Amino acid sequence: MLHVIAGYDPEDTNSTDTPVQDYAAGLESKTSSLRIGIPRAHFYEGLHPEIQSAMDTALSVLERLTSSQHEIEIPAAHEMALTALLILKAEAYAYHRGYVTKSPDLYQPETLKRIRAGAEISAAEYVNARRQLDQSRRATSKIFDTLDLVVTPTTPIPPLTVLELLADPDQIRAKEVLAAPNTRPFNLLGLPTVSIPCGFTSKGLPMGMQISGPPGGEASVLRLAHAYEQATDWHKRRPHL
Repeated sequence: MLHVIAGYDPEDTNSTDTPVQDYAAGLESKTSSLRIGIPRAHFYEGLHPEIQSAMDTALSVLERLTSSQHEIEIPAAHEMALTALLILKAEAYAYHRGYVTKSPDLYQPETLKRIRAGAEISAAEYVNARRQLDQSRRATSKIFDTLDLVVTPTTPIPPLTVLELLADPDQIRAKEVLAAPNTRPFNLLGLPTVSIPCGFTSKGLPMGMQISGPPGGEASVLRLAHAYEQATDWHKRRPHL
């Protein structure tokens, strides 16, 4: 699927004019030369005990599959998450402004509430956030001068069930935010990232490990993800319903 959708699109201002690799052909390539970065600050803080245990085990598997693991720091990860939220709110409102004004009844109430939250963000706040984003992207790209990939937990907490979210509708957004601090920064940075199963909680809920690479590094990201799946069987199991 990635091979089909990847590549330059002249109608998409966000696409990059870079060659498309045959990602499937490289999956079986060796991973023994890959250097892994482990950003403990922010991404490994406050982990649920079962996720911490699953990640410890997953990293031990990766240790056998790769060249080395290094403790690293991704600059301003926490601040980046706040910047991402501001940009998201501002851009979502700018896109939907006409629709929420003319036909707010067509929106689900919680979605409408989130979109309208961007109405109060000023142009200056948005411009400053975009400037911070550019600085973060430049700073983060430098870590790949000495590393190939970065590995983190996908979420710091186990998945929230539908029943847990619906039990208190006013807190849905707050609960979702608790699950997103590790995924949002990589979305904001525009880095290729994959989440793969690395265990299950005692309640049978899936836990994920996130592998990220530099811009254009999709092939390496997928290669390590494939190697990990071949070394484990988590992807063959199913969550408890």
